[in-house]
Amino acid sequence: MISSLRERSAPAIYKLALFSCIMLITVAASARLALAHNVTAGDAGYIQEIWGVHIIPFVYLGAKHMVTGYDHILFLLGVVFFLYRMKDVAIYVSLFALGHSITMLTFVWFGWGVNPFIIDAIIGLSVVYKALDNLGAFQRWFGFQPNTKAATLIFGLFHGTGLATKILDYKIAPDGLLANLIAFNVGVEIGQIFALAFILIVMGFWRKSTFFLRQAYTANVVIMCLGFILMGYQITGYFVSA
Repeated sequence: MISSLRERSAPAIYKLALFSCIMLITVAASARLALAHNVTAGDAGYIQEIWGVHIIPFVYLGAKHMVTGYDHILFLLGVVFFLYRMKDVAIYVSLFALGHSITMLTFVWFGWGVNPFIIDAIIGLSVVYKALDNLGAFQRWFGFQPNTKAATLIFGLFHGTGLATKILDYKIAPDGLLANLIAFNVGVEIGQIFALAFILIVMGFWRKSTFFLRQAYTANVVIMCLGFILMGYQITGYFVSA
């Protein structure tokens, strides 16, 4: 459906192309300051100084992490882009939440570290994958449609691993670790709900526009490009830091 409309969407494409350039510049500039919402010095210093169970601070940190995590937000945007029923939104978002909760809690609990450049590159790949899926690329290239629910769950596992690498940077004290991890995870879900609510409100108004279907193709191309930039930045960081 998207591909059949792209020939009729030249004005929208020009506008979204400009938006794409602005977004690419913004991401490239912010990448110099942080690795996909890295742990800030203030947050890390605070966590390293406290001991025991601190529910509210960890809920706040989890919510902050998700809301400022543009890689997670881009993936969520791709997931819900063509979901019109709240039942479907709930299913896919729940699968994503289940995936990132499993790996986040497991990896931190056992102290399993993963190179942040590699895992963040995979997270960038998830953004590219979802945009290509929305564009119907896999059906055109390979003649089949991957299981979208399974893909959401699998990439959720990788997103959770990325969350775990950031939490491990906090060097959380072992006393009260489980309670604090659960609080952090609750915060992540709260942040995800806020981010999702904003996305759905914007999408709701956008879908009412007569230009939505004509703009959808370019919008997903923009999402794909941003995913490639996230991947490229992380891959470059891996080799530079080696």
